Amino acid sequence: MRFKRFKPHMVFAALFVFVALPTAASSESVSTVPITIGSKKFTESVILGEILSGLVRTPGHRARHRRELGGTRVLWGALLKGDIDAYVEYTGTLAREILADKNINDWLGIKRTLASQGIAVSKPLGFNNSYAVGLRRATAETLKIKTVSDLAEHPGLALGFSNEFMDRGDGWPGLKAHYGLSHQNVRGLDHDLAYRGLKAGDITGMDVYTTDADITYYDLVLLQDDRNFFPAYEAVILYRADLKHRAPKTVASFHRLEGLIDAGQMRAMNGAVKLKKNLE
Repeated sequence: MRFKRFKPHMVFAALFVFVALPTAASSESVSTVPITIGSKKFTESVILGEILSGLVRTPGHRARHRRELGGTRVLWGALLKGDIDAYVEYTGTLAREILADKNINDWLGIKRTLASQGIAVSKPLGFNNSYAVGLRRATAETLKIKTVSDLAEHPGLALGFSNEFMDRGDGWPGLKAHYGLSHQNVRGLDHDLAYRGLKAGDITGMDVYTTDADITYYDLVLLQDDRNFFPAYEAVILYRADLKHRAPKTVASFHRLEGLIDAGQMRAMNGAVKLKKNLE
């Protein structure tokens, strides 16, 4: 899905805390260089990118939102190089993907490692958007599949996972090994196309984000991660540490967002954009 004309006011209406946040004061000198926000290629990331851009856009600063820039590695690389100044990431992705070679799972260790690379991080924004495996309800009920472990008894099911999930350490390769799954009819798809494939019956299961509005829309059953493979994926803001000096009050506004978006609000915003067609 390409985002052409985003209507942030329709999204912000669902997030009352956003309009209540104090904005950066105009006492900061006007910068001719925009602060660049990035977002990944899925609805929630773009929404959060728009929220961050709204916090940047004050009398003192201009914002540029590079929407749907790519996947995790693309955004992380852009942040390290300075091509973007901030984006919203998830704690599980930090631990299992970005910093996987560091074998760090505690929050303090993650912060220290990021700081050594010139990156600062906010506290969680208030919601956990974990991965899950979703099945068509009819299939799940007919085959009595309730957990990911149950999938092992049905290796013939056709599964379709997002292309990034197919390659990630916390995605299909790790999940397959962790649960001893032997499915062969597994394909990589664009995330939105996977939902359409479920509806058409081309696949019977896929990876989903637990704040996806599509879960209800497509009437999916989320399988219990009974062997605890997936970590928590709490949303946090990553930003270049030098932004504290270039735009301190903008950074302060980022931190005032901590703990203010719950899962219900995020799911509602996702629904407002994807299911109620608040895009042109």
